[in-house]
Amino acid sequence: MSQEFNLVSELALIMIAAGLFTVLFRILKQPLILGYIIAGFVIGPRLGLFPGITGSDETVKLWSEIGIIFLLFGLGLEFSFKKLVKIGGSALIMAGTKFTGMFILGILVGSAMSWSTMESLFLGGMLAMSSTTIVLKVYNDLGMKDSSHASLVFGSLVFEDLIAVLLMVLLSTLAVSNSFDGGKILFALVKMVFFVILWFLVGIYVIPTLLTSTHKYLTDEILLIIALGLCFGMVVLAQLVGFSSALGAFVMGSLLSETLQGERIARLTGSIKDMFGAIFFVSVGMMVDPAVIMQYWNVILLLTAVVIAGVLFFSTSGAILAGQGLDKAVHCGFSLAMLGEFAFIIANL
Repeated sequence: MSQEFNLVSELALIMIAAGLFTVLFRILKQPLILGYIIAGFVIGPRLGLFPGITGSDETVKLWSEIGIIFLLFGLGLEFSFKKLVKIGGSALIMAGTKFTGMFILGILVGSAMSWSTMESLFLGGMLAMSSTTIVLKVYNDLGMKDSSHASLVFGSLVFEDLIAVLLMVLLSTLAVSNSFDGGKILFALVKMVFFVILWFLVGIYVIPTLLTSTHKYLTDEILLIIALGLCFGMVVLAQLVGFSSALGAFVMGSLLSETLQGERIARLTGSIKDMFGAIFFVSVGMMVDPAVIMQYWNVILLLTAVVIAGVLFFSTSGAILAGQGLDKAVHCGFSLAMLGEFAFIIANL
């Protein structure tokens, strides 16, 4: 059976399973994301119920990567670039408080379980990262993206992604050489500053000018192609300077959202976002291994409790320190109480 046919058959199975389980979970009035993940678990290679899934980790990662690019681009279109500038200070304070608290807590928990210093450091880094993808998807599904605390949560997640880049450089350096490489950390910081400055300049001058000067030629088809081309261009640029493809896609979506064509682009890409968002969450479910859960159930339960309680406490505290009211701070805390994509990346280091 050819590789092309395997990919097509897997995509067919993924979409059929996603459709069936989301209908079921809609009837049960449960989050659609949970339906996608369970669908992936049922059809995944770990259970072996469906021979159409090859079991290749590379294939699963491919579907996951494609899905997260389109999902973050589409959700970035619904995020206001200007709001991030406006709430930047508050978001930075909340992200910094949450990251510092969870990083230290992770090290302490790892030490209490008699893990090595290096393992404890990596655990702290993993527990400090919330999921940008899941938060944005849940807010979108629940119609909460325009709520009073949404901008603060989204801004905090963007800063967390930037912090994660420096953290990965630090942890990988420590793991390889057992020494602190200040030069690599400084280089990562310079890259991050360059990327942020480029983000601002492109968002303010280049893209709006390009779309305005060519607006009379922009049919729906042409605009869709240009928007997706810009998306993948930013993804490539983000990866070249050491950031994740997800961050690059989200940045370009947020830049396009500030243009005169922002709403039109969001409408044109809405169906694509929904499709590949489903593929991403199903692929996450396909990675779940029941054998690992049974073997380490006690550690999993402990770390789950630490993540929920710790993130809730530190995120709420950070929002309060940033001058937010208790009600808004608690909403922010609950919104961030999960692990994110960067946790998997850090684990792979």
